[in-house]
Amino acid sequence: MKKYVCDVCGYVYDPEAGDPENGIEPGTAFEDIPDDWLCPLCQVGKDQFSVDE
Repeated sequence: MKKYVCDVCGYVYDPEAGDPENGIEPGTAFEDIPDDWLCPLCQVGKDQFSVDE
């Protein structure tokens, strides 16, 4: 699975790890995260993330 990086703060969302502290289970693809999820570090939306190349 691809990782996604926050363009604002650099937080990397790793689908294998998920974001359990915010209700995102490990194994959850970025596309399957609810649209109202926010970056756990800087609180921007999913639209501020890009694929980590």
